Amino acid sequence: MNFPPPPPRHQTDHQTKQIILVHGPIIIGAGPSGLATSACLSSRGVPSLILERSDSIASLWKSKTYDRLKLHLPKHFCRLPLLDFPENFPKYPSKNEFLDYLESYASHFRIVPRFNENVQNAAFDTSSGLWRVKTLNKTEYLSKWLIVATGENADAYVPETPGIVNFSGGKIIHASDYRSGEEFRQQRVLVVGCGNSGMEISLDLVRHNASPHLVVRNTVHVLPREILGLSTFGVGMTLLKCLPLRLVDKFLLLMANLSFGNTDRLGIRRPKTGPLELKNVTGKSPVLDVGAMSLIRSGKIKIMEGVKEITKNGAKFMDGQEKEFDSIIFATGYKSNVPTWLQGSDFFTKEGMPKTPFPNGWRAGEGLYTVGFTRRGLLGTASDAVKIAGEIADQWRDEIKGSIKNSCSSRFVLISN
Repeated sequence: MNFPPPPPRHQTDHQTKQIILVHGPIIIGAGPSGLATSACLSSRGVPSLILERSDSIASLWKSKTYDRLKLHLPKHFCRLPLLDFPENFPKYPSKNEFLDYLESYASHFRIVPRFNENVQNAAFDTSSGLWRVKTLNKTEYLSKWLIVATGENADAYVPETPGIVNFSGGKIIHASDYRSGEEFRQQRVLVVGCGNSGMEISLDLVRHNASPHLVVRNTVHVLPREILGLSTFGVGMTLLKCLPLRLVDKFLLLMANLSFGNTDRLGIRRPKTGPLELKNVTGKSPVLDVGAMSLIRSGKIKIMEGVKEITKNGAKFMDGQEKEFDSIIFATGYKSNVPTWLQGSDFFTKEGMPKTPFPNGWRAGEGLYTVGFTRRGLLGTASDAVKIAGEIADQWRDEIKGSIKNSCSSRFVLISN
């Protein structure tokens, strides 16, 4: 392969300080997706370079999650490829235990990302056959392969809500800025969003003597986290090996009804489509209850309909009610940030998700790959990482090993400064 020479000084973008040729793939993002892909590549003898916008690995887990967070699935469903969790870890590791695992993972595979490298744009150069990745640090990286590992949860999402600028009470925050209910003691708190985060934040607020009002705008499946001491997710996956999906869904809903009763009476309406089928079709996960449902039944967590508008002192709701609140928390999820920096590729939707559905959304062509966009959690991440590493390793052996690796042992080379 012929690599382009550095541009003449008079043609070089005045914003670019240096151009670096990377031997191996460039991976954007040092979360679980980027780490897993780098480890799988390394196991096949392929070097890689991770660019990470923050100053640490797994920054979303480290600085954008609440204190009481634990993995919602048993640890064996959340392991990354090639390295198990320590045996002494509990069934559902805490946030800090999971971060310890990721740090150990990076150390084990000698993964050293380039931190504080925020990608400004990335585009494929057809003349050279290389991806050109420019960062806000005024550095340009070149590689035959680009792996997008920023995932489906890169940035906080807050929906447009009428009147939000008029609120003059306490805080309005996204769940990514919530740590503990300690700072909300004795407050009336509106929690917008009834996914796993909204449910757990409401639970945490009650335990800190706050009064949460949880907005449930759409239908949602709530399942017990365990059935007879076994992971509900694990039971579902086992049953799918021998039973049709819809029959498994009926079983899971039966268990949910035995655990919670008719949730319609609580203001929580179930979708007509079963939980696993809905997950397959839309990517929307069921809520796995860790204690919030009992507080909803007792009235300590109050269920509200959709928000019509935010007022100066609270909110008006779709059913005509109006209430005052001290603070508002948007547990409204996250979004991909790929459209803000990836240029010239039509592989992603305007929402930043691969157009090709799972399980084939990991390969985009022209050396572009994606990992962490399956809407199937860490299991999906692990699956994509293994596939990507296998395909790139084949190309590395066939096209790179002789022509590049033997000419230079460095992982990357400065070709312009």
